[in-house]
Amino acid sequence: MAITGRQWLILLSVQFTTVLFGLTATSVTVILPQLKGALSATQDQISWVLTFNLVATAVATPLTGWLAAKLGWRTLMICSVAGFTAASMACGLVDSLEWLLVFRVVQGAFGAPIFPMGQTIVLSSFHRSQYPFIMMMWGVGGVMGPILGPTFGGMVAELMSWRWTFFLILPLGIMAGITAFAALNDEEKGRARSFDYTGFIFIAIAIAAAQLLFDRGQRNDWFDSPETAIECGLAVVFFTMFAIHMATARAPLFEAATFRDRNFAIGTAIALIMGMLQYTPMVLFPPLLQELQGYPDTMIGYLVAARGLGNFASFFVVAQLTKFNPKLCLFLGLSVQAGAGMMMGSFDMMLTASDVMWSNILHGFGFGLSYTPMAVLAFSTMPVRLLTQGNALFALIRMLGSSMFVSMTLVVFAHSVAEANVNLASSITVFTRDLIAPWIAAVGHLEGQVNARLAAEIQRQASMIGYINAFHLMTIVPLLTAPLAFLFVTNRAAER
Repeated sequence: MAITGRQWLILLSVQFTTVLFGLTATSVTVILPQLKGALSATQDQISWVLTFNLVATAVATPLTGWLAAKLGWRTLMICSVAGFTAASMACGLVDSLEWLLVFRVVQGAFGAPIFPMGQTIVLSSFHRSQYPFIMMMWGVGGVMGPILGPTFGGMVAELMSWRWTFFLILPLGIMAGITAFAALNDEEKGRARSFDYTGFIFIAIAIAAAQLLFDRGQRNDWFDSPETAIECGLAVVFFTMFAIHMATARAPLFEAATFRDRNFAIGTAIALIMGMLQYTPMVLFPPLLQELQGYPDTMIGYLVAARGLGNFASFFVVAQLTKFNPKLCLFLGLSVQAGAGMMMGSFDMMLTASDVMWSNILHGFGFGLSYTPMAVLAFSTMPVRLLTQGNALFALIRMLGSSMFVSMTLVVFAHSVAEANVNLASSITVFTRDLIAPWIAAVGHLEGQVNARLAAEIQRQASMIGYINAFHLMTIVPLLTAPLAFLFVTNRAAER
């Protein structure tokens, strides 16, 4: 089935808006040190720049289905892009942390519909037989934006200032708005049901509490902090209330039929895992390379962005393999990610830039090989009228998966470092003089300097052990998830 000119325009528009969202959301991660100094903020305070944005995006995401049915595709996408771009410009103009946090919340709320609406528009505008190729093309924007973001942010901040990381979003936002206006129409407008305020309040509080729990748990020493205990309690109580409300309400926020679709239920579980795997390397590698290896920020950005090369390489084979056997393609993609995690878990203090680059390329290839068949299978049996709701849930689950897994890896890292530090320190005693002979030869018989350098090296080696153990999680999780690919039911009739 041939793709029409208007369909190509729709695909281009959706790709552009998705790249804009992903690039903007992740470029901020590399300018936090500059923001910290410019706004006279502490490390804990500057972390809210990311946390507030993530919470606002997560809370607003469930609104996507209702807003699309109320406003229509074009109006919602243009409003989202316009609000997102305006808030980004405002972030670049602020002179205080408080106003930056306000505009980051606005940015997150307006940007929330962009990703799920993009996937909905693509799936609704093309025949099911075209899904493998179209999802591969859309995946260029969905996957590449978050990978290019840190590189973009690092280069702009280094050459100009942190403000231009926000200002340069303006031309991209204008182009995204123009393409959305030209390509889309107000599909679904006027189909909105009565809004479920009760359900939205329940899920909004639950999501906000869960997001805060995952983002701040490690920093607050988990349940030793009253804040973390309160967030956990709120998340559990309001998720439970939302589930009860969904089962009993006449017109719930999400239709019950969305959850009864087997393929979508399995796809959502795998989307949680994919969310876990997407951002974790971007969290672990920068501090590893900067603190233990002394790499400059620009070089770190290039090495982490090497995942994009792997993603790009996967696009040459994923459409054909998905069309041949989507379950096998998904299984292979998850297996490749497990292999990349195993490669990262074999690192030591002698790792080179080449090691980092090739492991990230392999991981990016596996992720690209997984996402297209996962999305195709998850939505292959879902009615078109439920696609917007389904994609909003899909995006939300991926986001929560990212927060949850980043927190898990940081817990593993912190505990591994503490344990390794104790074990390594205890192995150096007066009876192991041969181990510290080179140190004494290097600095003479100044015991204080010897002890200080030993302590620093012990901490460095313990940190490397912590990173390795965290990378092991990136091997175990996709390895255990890969067999789920064969639980999907293929719908050959729909594909034809």
